[in-house]
Amino acid sequence: MQSYPILYSFRRCPYAMRARMALLLNNVTVELREVVLKDKPPQLLACSPKGTVPVLAISSEFIIEESREIIDWAIQQADQPAFDLACQEQRELVDLNDNEFKTNLDHYKYFDRFPQHPQTYYRQQAELFVALLEQRLIHNPFLFGQQISYADIAIFPFIRQFSNVENNWFADSPYHQLKLWLARLINSDSFSNVMVKFEQWQDNDPVVLFLIPSEEN
Repeated sequence: MQSYPILYSFRRCPYAMRARMALLLNNVTVELREVVLKDKPPQLLACSPKGTVPVLAISSEFIIEESREIIDWAIQQADQPAFDLACQEQRELVDLNDNEFKTNLDHYKYFDRFPQHPQTYYRQQAELFVALLEQRLIHNPFLFGQQISYADIAIFPFIRQFSNVENNWFADSPYHQLKLWLARLINSDSFSNVMVKFEQWQDNDPVVLFLIPSEEN
């Protein structure tokens, strides 16, 4: 049987979500190994001692340990990429998501761990980024125009988390374009496919290939 790069993933991790989305949209086949973060397999730790997901083991010498680098790699493998490599403006927006917004999101979600401020304070800090995205979406269905981009794939799993912290508040919030954008992405067939549940991977399990044929994308 042909061997493929091995993707260590955790279904609900937003970093793993965006990596799987990029692989699927660009029709890149990998072997999927679903891990449980409280019970990390030694094979994952051998590839990446820090033990975070996603990790893509292309070979024993070529390991990608960052989700954004997996997105880049997926684009570079595609005969007809679903979207281009990120321009500088996109990368700066994703940097803002991955750093400042992610910190505020974590404080908002786990506000009881950060008693210095009430939950509403942390939500308002996160809203600064949310409002920025709303402005970008006023004239276009996606963050950088009419077509899905690197930035959309990289950012939306985190906005999905934000929307789920206080569902009722988010539903009533004034971010109408953002809500349409998020619904467009999470209701897509592609997202449904990347969120299929798999059992925890165990050594000697049958190989699970992660690829949806291009005609179904």
